[in-house]
Amino acid sequence: MIAAGVPLIQALEMSANNSALRTSQKFILSLIQHLKNGLSFSDAMLQIHGWLPEFDIALLSAGEQSGRLDYSFKALGDYYEARVQIIRETISSLAVAALNLHVFFLVFPLGLLIALAMGIMQANYIMCIPFIVEKIVVYGLLWGSILFFIFACQGKRGERWRAVLEYVHQVVPLLRTALKYLALYRLTTALDALVNSGLSIVQCWPMAAAASGSPYLKKQISGWKTEFEASMTAAELVRQERYFPEMFANLYHTGEISGHLDDTLKRLQTYYHEEGFRLLRLFARIVSRIIYFLIAIVIAYNVVVFWVHYFNAIFTAF
Repeated sequence: MIAAGVPLIQALEMSANNSALRTSQKFILSLIQHLKNGLSFSDAMLQIHGWLPEFDIALLSAGEQSGRLDYSFKALGDYYEARVQIIRETISSLAVAALNLHVFFLVFPLGLLIALAMGIMQANYIMCIPFIVEKIVVYGLLWGSILFFIFACQGKRGERWRAVLEYVHQVVPLLRTALKYLALYRLTTALDALVNSGLSIVQCWPMAAAASGSPYLKKQISGWKTEFEASMTAAELVRQERYFPEMFANLYHTGEISGHLDDTLKRLQTYYHEEGFRLLRLFARIVSRIIYFLIAIVIAYNVVVFWVHYFNAIFTAF
């Protein structure tokens, strides 16, 4: 609607009436009210706590300042559309593995299950207590871990929390590369919008870093002010920062020298968007296969141990 020329407040009012956005309706109405009170779109978003992640607000604020708010909306829409597809693929691929995991925890260890069956048959329900207690502990830890993971990965957490989470992600080889590429995608998206708005490159980089979603990148780029004042170019600073891949640094340097930085940023944006989500899908598939493999190994081990003990008991009786 913004790209079609509809005013922002009117576009938000139409969105608020969309039945698909019922859960966000009160936030959108609050946003409209703040805009009618004279606040800018950036300030209005900051007034509504717990709705948008901080880096989404930064990207939309960059779009507002650059005059390309429609571009920022589309970039965020594409980002979340791809993210939802990955979540759906991951859930579908892990659904059977999760069911197997629950059945495994229910059946094993076999000794407790046998004690439960014997207790029910003999009406000695005290024998059932160890089984019940063990399952409460196991399933409590399992679902507690899942809920904590969901809570930890929400974008609404503070920057300090996200910085800790980013540090933890560095331990996982494939995941850290995927998340890094997605941060570079958001960075180049914001840079593209800001550079084309006519803002100076000194202003663009800190704002784009805030929109990247990477606390580390934001911290590093915030320290570039002194280097910029010393007449160092952004391309030189990018080359010095180890966070940026060599391809990014080379292409950015070429775009800056040739005067076609906007085209370079678009190519970088497309590449890191596709590559980041490709690696994220690959990581999800690998995790699901690892879960299957571990379940199979543990089940096989428990079955073998059970029969070994069973035959040993028979041989001992003879």
